[in-house]
Amino acid sequence: MSLLAVGISHQTAPVALLEQVAMTGDDTAKTLHELLDSEHVSEALVLATCNRVEVFAEVDRFHGGVTDVSRVLARHAGATVEDLSPYVTVHYEDQAIGHLCTVAAGLDSMVVGETQVLGQLRAAYALAQAEGTIGRELHPITQRALRVGKRVHSETGIDKAGASLVSVALERVTERIGDLAGRPVLVVGAGSMGALAATTLARRGAALTVASRTPASAARLAESLQGRSADLESLAEELALADVLVTCTGATGTVIGTDVVTSAMVGRDRPLVVVDLALPRDVDPAVGALPGVHVVDLAMLQGERAERHAGSLAGTVASDDIAAAHALVELETSLLRAERQAAAVAPTVSALRSQAAGVVDAELLRLSTRLPDLDARARSEIARTVRRVVDKLLHEPTVRVKELAGAPGGTDYADALRALFGLGLDADTSSATLAEAVVDADLPAGTGRPRVDREVS
Repeated sequence: MSLLAVGISHQTAPVALLEQVAMTGDDTAKTLHELLDSEHVSEALVLATCNRVEVFAEVDRFHGGVTDVSRVLARHAGATVEDLSPYVTVHYEDQAIGHLCTVAAGLDSMVVGETQVLGQLRAAYALAQAEGTIGRELHPITQRALRVGKRVHSETGIDKAGASLVSVALERVTERIGDLAGRPVLVVGAGSMGALAATTLARRGAALTVASRTPASAARLAESLQGRSADLESLAEELALADVLVTCTGATGTVIGTDVVTSAMVGRDRPLVVVDLALPRDVDPAVGALPGVHVVDLAMLQGERAERHAGSLAGTVASDDIAAAHALVELETSLLRAERQAAAVAPTVSALRSQAAGVVDAELLRLSTRLPDLDARARSEIARTVRRVVDKLLHEPTVRVKELAGAPGGTDYADALRALFGLGLDADTSSATLAEAVVDADLPAGTGRPRVDREVS
């Protein structure tokens, strides 16, 4: 078995494609079961955010797993595997673990250092548990990633340096209309992103109105932030009063059409800034062409991120904070790597000791038949001596193979031990064998050529 990560994110894909593969809670649950129904996947977790959809899976074959996961993602997006393959990234084994930890730490986010993805991973983990699609392989890996994310945010300055996606979007708003204190702002959507947006706006002193498809959720959020709630049916009237609209619902179609915004702009002598943080988009793209309306959306923020990376990261997150965060990720992933590799050699050590115990028992039985008159005290002393000798002979190789398991290529030593003692375990499950298969073999027909990140020793 082997860990595989297959996904599409803002790092490689345009917003239009991210909209195609975007998932709601129900979509994610269905996808989890589709993955487990495929031939090569035994465990699965799906992390679906506004910037990525990534599958972390335990698979019995690398190429078969890539094929299965790619086909499920393609079916969900209404596309072909070939359509998606230029934008798909693939990580396996240690690289998959490192990638998940990097994502959890906010180091792979559109805005480096943002914290929301950690909560989204926690929710994805809870959903996989509830749906029964995560088992003994993915449990410790996901728990370690959550631990890494928490450590990075509590032990480095990345939180102070890295703003959330919401904060970055609101900076664009203030550049356009100035300070938000006292300004009327309409937030559409009371989910996790809506709550984050509303909370951030409240801290900036905005006069909040919250609307949602679930009125009770809108009322609860508005009350907690000393704002007011409104019905979606009165969206046009509420929008006419607002200086800023922030929308982030989980709808699969357009929520804010050009007709609603056009109506809100009638007789208005001030601009309207629309912040669309939803994926798929809540706002009709044509709204951006209306007079007096300025739109901030994920495509715009993605373009700004690319410009920042073409220049310098200094304006977003301090380089020392990034270095410290990466160091923590590497430390935690190396510890988990050693634990997994030690666990991988445990069956070999157990089999060797069981084989030795069987040999000792057989020889002691033969001794008792050849020397039936041997007294019980002598027989007991001989048995203790033989077992002591065998334990001492096995102690060094079994301790060493556990120690070496944590080093690069450590499972090779377990393979050698199996071969030398004829233990009969399946040596093809080693990571070395998998790595050779990945490097030497071509992808199966129909998988396209996704990007594969491979660890180089």
